[in-house]
Amino acid sequence: MHLPASQSNPSRRRFLTQAAAVTAIAASSPIKLRAAANDRMNIAFIGVGGRGGGNLNSVAKDPSVNVVALCDVNRRNLEKAASQHPKARTFEDFRKLYDDANDIDAVVISTSEHTHAYATMPALRLGKHVYCEKPLTHNVYESRAITKAAADAGVVTQMGTQIHATSNYRRVVELVQSGAIGNVGEVHTWVGRAWGLQSPEDAKANRDIVSVQEMPTEGMTPPEYLNWDLWLGPAQYRPFHEVYFPGPKWYRWWDFGNGTMSDLGSHWNDLAYWAMKFDAPTSIEAFGDEPHPEIAPASMSAVYEYGARGDLPAAKHFWYQGSHKPQIWKDKGIPQWGSGTLFIGDKGMLLSDYSKHVLLPEADFADFKRPEPFIADSPGHHQEWINACKGEGETGSPFSYAGPLTEANHLGNVAFRAGQKILWDSEAMKITNMDGERFLRRMNPREGWSLG
Repeated sequence: MHLPASQSNPSRRRFLTQAAAVTAIAASSPIKLRAAANDRMNIAFIGVGGRGGGNLNSVAKDPSVNVVALCDVNRRNLEKAASQHPKARTFEDFRKLYDDANDIDAVVISTSEHTHAYATMPALRLGKHVYCEKPLTHNVYESRAITKAAADAGVVTQMGTQIHATSNYRRVVELVQSGAIGNVGEVHTWVGRAWGLQSPEDAKANRDIVSVQEMPTEGMTPPEYLNWDLWLGPAQYRPFHEVYFPGPKWYRWWDFGNGTMSDLGSHWNDLAYWAMKFDAPTSIEAFGDEPHPEIAPASMSAVYEYGARGDLPAAKHFWYQGSHKPQIWKDKGIPQWGSGTLFIGDKGMLLSDYSKHVLLPEADFADFKRPEPFIADSPGHHQEWINACKGEGETGSPFSYAGPLTEANHLGNVAFRAGQKILWDSEAMKITNMDGERFLRRMNPREGWSLG
């Protein structure tokens, strides 16, 4: 018998236990799940341009949603959103939004990566449901802190890994977990995007949105519509420059983002993490050019080692970005997909991307009978969060799952920046074979910015 994914994954079991407890005390708790489908849900939106604008439009189209607050450090974004929701209060600084949040039930956060945790933590402490864009946090320490705070709050959470809600990912997870390709010992995930530290020639060839090899020594005048000081948030002050803004230029700078690994890794590593029931890696080693103190690499690779998980054997997960590719891909042993995830089992292989998948060798699976679906299809990544906030169902990427996934992604970058294989003690949140604390957290947030 195959359990639903939400029950077979340990992190999902923890979430279900938490959700059941919250439901049981809802009548007496100040954190109440809404039960009636026609109840209005008051939601605040922090970050309303770009990805944030997409989240706003998608969430607000639900007739039960009432947009009560909007926040953005970019006045143009804020004014556009306010014109669509004129009754909503507007803010530049999300810290002020939380000063009087009694009428807010939930918060959608779509800021730059380096402020995700700082916008999320106060919402959790106030007992608000939270939807936060990927990656959930900027570093390992923040991932651990947000995961714990969400569990303590007992609220409904969701990280913005929209592909997690697709039917394709669910069918792949079912195939892997039902044993279609046998015991899986290796998973290879690669993405073709090559943005980050590289030569100007490579940047042009790879269609990078900006080419930069060093931190600018001189600043520029910020656009009149941008509050640069608030945009910087907890990061140490540096003068404005066009290589940081607008997004996603910032994502290549370690102070603001973590490059392709934490960005696209949130989507692509999600499939391997879910299907293989990965938890915390025991070791991580990364490969690529010499790490830069300020800029994330365009191309790199990493290998994670995971121990046995219940009745599942130990396994390795390989990550590749940019020019790095799996050897089997280079040898043309599989279809030449630009990005993909390859599961290698002792009875065959399974190759997937966002929208399609194939069992390999195809001739060996010509008469294969798929398992009956056991993971229900999603009503949509945003909709399932809205429904769960009302007490209807659960989310697919709650922070109990998304936090450890984000943490694992960050550890790939930690190994790359450390320049050596790292041994990871997850319980102690410590690298045991070197002093890597500076890579696990922001050591000196600016005054006025604290996770508490």
